[in-house]
Amino acid sequence: MRSITLAELAKKIGAQLLGDGSVAVHSLAGLDKAKEGQITFLSSTQYRKYLSSCQASVVLLKEADVPYCKTNMLVMSNPYLGYALTAQFFDTTPDCATDIASTAYISPTATLGLGVSVGHNAVIEEGVVLGDHVQIGAGSVIGKNTSIASGTALWANVTVYHNVQIGEACLIQSGAVIGGDGFGYANDKGRWIKIPQLGRVVIGNRVEIGANTTIDRGALEDTVIADGVIIDNQCQVGHNVTIGENSAIAAASALGGSLKLGSHCTIAGACVINGHIEITDGVTVTGMGMVMRSITEPGVYSSGIPVQANREWRKMTARVMKIDDFHKRLKVVEKKTI
Repeated sequence: MRSITLAELAKKIGAQLLGDGSVAVHSLAGLDKAKEGQITFLSSTQYRKYLSSCQASVVLLKEADVPYCKTNMLVMSNPYLGYALTAQFFDTTPDCATDIASTAYISPTATLGLGVSVGHNAVIEEGVVLGDHVQIGAGSVIGKNTSIASGTALWANVTVYHNVQIGEACLIQSGAVIGGDGFGYANDKGRWIKIPQLGRVVIGNRVEIGANTTIDRGALEDTVIADGVIIDNQCQVGHNVTIGENSAIAAASALGGSLKLGSHCTIAGACVINGHIEITDGVTVTGMGMVMRSITEPGVYSSGIPVQANREWRKMTARVMKIDDFHKRLKVVEKKTI
């Protein structure tokens, strides 16, 4: 079991230690469940009530919470960041693949860098270029003429189509599909005629893509995911979408084709964003938001209806269904008062 002293941990994560630096810790746990030898954190005052009874050997917290804590403390302006850095130290996640499996197929025309690993039954097609220390999980398929830069890891059963470009230090979870056809069709008297998707997907550095997320290739121009973007599980990114640096997209969100999403945006879960619009930098869309028009000012935007008691929801819905009638009656009243 890996362990570290509080003095060493404080230095590693840039925290101020209040307490005994010689104490060793070996794992993390929640604030209300942590025991001796474990680390926990407090990032929200709503959980402050657990501090007085906390049994952890150390708590990551803000300076404002120090008076409420009775054990060793690591003080940071952002305890959640401290938690993330600490979790990285204790991470035991295995590699996506080790060595070159005997059952993997690698085209003779593919180019592999130093230390590349390819799992069982993976397929590396013609013209593929894999940088140093790339990991390709079992059952994954890398299409023709795709390039994947150094340090990127793909878990099992990821499908990357042809001519895709993926940058350095990316992480792609199982079941993701990168570079499938965008939803492009022309209608000929009721019959759908497929439009070949001739663009690519271009993914920057340090991008993370969740399980079963799909990113379509461009129709003519490329679909582009900039550096530092994180995309959760089961998201849909349409053809010709561009996503700016360090934006985050939570699970089950759908981005329509040719959307331009700015940098440092946050799209919460189950959002639907129309295609062919632009969203400026620094925009947050809260859960279940439906964005139909461009957003030109940074800020927080919402449209989803929060849950309420069924009886109240039925009353509200009944009233909404009559809103057109209410509007007409109001117009009549306004005319009479003029």
